[in-house]
Amino acid sequence: MPQQPDRQVVVRSTRVLTPEGERPADVIVVGERIAAVQPHGGALPAGADLVDLGDDALLPGLVDTHVHVNEPGRTEWEGFASATRAAAAGGVTTLVDMPLNSVPPTTTPDALAVKRATAAPSVHVDTGFWGGAVPDSLGALRSLHDAGVFGFKCFLLPSGVPEFPELTGDQLACAMREIASFGGLLIVHAEDPGVIGAAPDAAGRAYAGFLASRPPAAETTAIAGLIGLARETGCRVHVLHLSSAAALPLIADARRDGVAVSAESCPHYLTLTAEQVPDGATEFKCCPPIREAGNQDALWTGLAEGTIGCVVSDHSPATAALKQPPDGDFDTAWGGISSLQLGLPAMWTEARRRGHTLADVARWMSAAPAELAGLAAKGAIAAGRDADFAVLAPEETFTVDPAALHHRHPVTAYAGRTLHGVVRATWLRGAPVARDGAVDGPPRGRLLTRP
Repeated sequence: MPQQPDRQVVVRSTRVLTPEGERPADVIVVGERIAAVQPHGGALPAGADLVDLGDDALLPGLVDTHVHVNEPGRTEWEGFASATRAAAAGGVTTLVDMPLNSVPPTTTPDALAVKRATAAPSVHVDTGFWGGAVPDSLGALRSLHDAGVFGFKCFLLPSGVPEFPELTGDQLACAMREIASFGGLLIVHAEDPGVIGAAPDAAGRAYAGFLASRPPAAETTAIAGLIGLARETGCRVHVLHLSSAAALPLIADARRDGVAVSAESCPHYLTLTAEQVPDGATEFKCCPPIREAGNQDALWTGLAEGTIGCVVSDHSPATAALKQPPDGDFDTAWGGISSLQLGLPAMWTEARRRGHTLADVARWMSAAPAELAGLAAKGAIAAGRDADFAVLAPEETFTVDPAALHHRHPVTAYAGRTLHGVVRATWLRGAPVARDGAVDGPPRGRLLTRP
């Protein structure tokens, strides 16, 4: 039978976020790709369907390169079906899964094959995978790189799960030399174990006590050491979930010197503050921690100046019993913020208050993470890219109801907050996959490998 021609759709909006900025435009979609971006209101191609969004904004689909899906092995914490439904409902069209807290962790090609087989039938958005650099995988990282992971994650202190141990200083240097030899990327949970070991204990309900147990010096010490090794080895490194603004001058100076170091932060560090966290409110626990308002102001400066390039969720859920122990003890509660569905409105709410634009948000949450992972088809509304879109009503508000979230456990630090920006729809490769918070149809996401 003759092949059917690709369907053509014109997606029209007065607010299209292109790499050149926001403008009225018609986005011509042929099949799964963007064929052209043309002036608003032009003649339709023959046979094309029109989707007129009016004044709703058309953003490139978000790319979230920091998501803990936890499947297989801890699927009761989260899973590919529930996590990717939450992603789709929140305007995220691509995610990259962390190598922990699944069992097995993604530290060998065989474990990656298990992860891919588990994910394949369940993903509602396109999904890739990070590998893990742990002591037992050193010397064999090239095989995992060749199997298609986007890079390697490591910890410098205990990760919280026994099957993903941290690297010592000597092991970190070994991993960086190995990864540099094949041009890979190392992404690092950068907190120094010595600094944290010398800090006060976190036990108890007081958030101030937990905050004191993870001081800013833990991040600055770890990042200074990481930058030193990056200078020595030439390894490309990325600092995960930066929470302490005290480390920004170190990163900025290294980048000016040509060191291949980049950094991300997360919506919770940029929108929530320590002063807002009630004692016993363990839904706010994450590592490194949410810090004070003055620190948050400096993080926004680092974001505006480009020292922080990406904003990603670090979606790290757990069961309600682990996340919210009855005694409200910050020491025993699992650390992680569940926010995969809420990152875009949370960031837009604070960005607009601080005078930033939707173009800024699109750059931080789509273009920059896509560039970090080397996802050349993602991250922009431009000819030749995948037709991945988030349709946002920027001036509308809603109040976060945990029961309306798609991730497995309805626990979130954003509960009850009123946010600007309602995600009207999410398109994946030329077709809607979510509308007004409801995820349409069977999973149609694809598994991605490193280019």
